[in-house]
Amino acid sequence: MAITTALTKRLGIEHPILLAPMDVVADARLTTAVSAAGGLGILGGGYGEEVWLTRELDTLAANKARFGVGFITWSMAKNPKLLDLTLERKPVAVMLSFADTRPFVDRIKRAGALAICQVQSLAIAQEAVAAGADILVAQGTEGGGHGAARGLMSLVPEIVDLVKGRALVVAAGGIADGRGLAAALMLGASGVLMGTRFYATTDAAGADAAKEHIRAATGDMTARSIVFDISRRNVWPAPFTGRCLRNTFLDTWYGREVELLRRQSELDRYDRARQEGDFEVAAVIAGESSGLVHDIVDAREVVERTVKVAEALLGQRA
Repeated sequence: MAITTALTKRLGIEHPILLAPMDVVADARLTTAVSAAGGLGILGGGYGEEVWLTRELDTLAANKARFGVGFITWSMAKNPKLLDLTLERKPVAVMLSFADTRPFVDRIKRAGALAICQVQSLAIAQEAVAAGADILVAQGTEGGGHGAARGLMSLVPEIVDLVKGRALVVAAGGIADGRGLAAALMLGASGVLMGTRFYATTDAAGADAAKEHIRAATGDMTARSIVFDISRRNVWPAPFTGRCLRNTFLDTWYGREVELLRRQSELDRYDRARQEGDFEVAAVIAGESSGLVHDIVDAREVVERTVKVAEALLGQRA
């Protein structure tokens, strides 16, 4: 059971499936599990908490895992030492998302790693290719967490046509099973990157209650907004907003964001809810593919199911 693509050959992996570097959720345990299952686990470097990152990188080294590391570029740029810490551990790849990647791509490649850049539009894709990116992750608005406005179905083939083989293209956003993998390959992508589906696994960091919320949700039960960014006192620049599961807090403040900015008591309530795991207030950051998650299993089973179904579908359509 295997689907060989340009991505599997380039990364030296068995299956064309990458773990999204979800902040905190994609820790060393989940990263190792996805790589052990034949995909490529990408550690969630996120905003760049040095103590956490060092610990997780050391765990990956101890596990002798093949891995990548993903960063929120504009945040990592405030402390470039984080990239040095990462490159010292010899990752297979480093993934950069959100902001100008040009100051870092050459450094990543000179260290022997592949440069993966997440892109949300043709303009961003063109910039990333010009910077020397080896792999582009075309991110549709369906995905959880931060993203932009383009839907995945037309974005992937447009980017494939744009880059003309200068970089490999991976699809992300709304993909959680073999149907999504097969569809992405038919659109011209060389593989997929999945976040929400791997969040809802036994290997992922994060509260069991959050995973259960994902399992119980439908795609209709998500929204893209800036409410949870305001609540965390971490508002992102346009055009990026965040998709999460709808809850009582989001429904209360959606469309009233300016008022929320002024309500210190509500921001304090949000902080307490995050600490206490109260997900009627705190956000579960997940995408529309929540509606395709029906059980909480380990990462290996997710990978194997996805490939098995995709292989069968591609064989039937051949």
